Amino acid sequence: MTIMDESHEERRKRLRGRNYAVLAALMALVVLFYIITLVRMGGN
Repeated sequence: MTIMDESHEERRKRLRGRNYAVLAALMALVVLFYIITLVRMGGN
């Protein structure tokens, strides 16, 4: 394994972590919109 391979692996790990963070943020928004919708519909 060369230095270039190691930096490539580090980049892949960083991108995977960033992808999981984006996924978590999107899922949080979906849940938030769902809760807001339930509250608004329940108020009527």
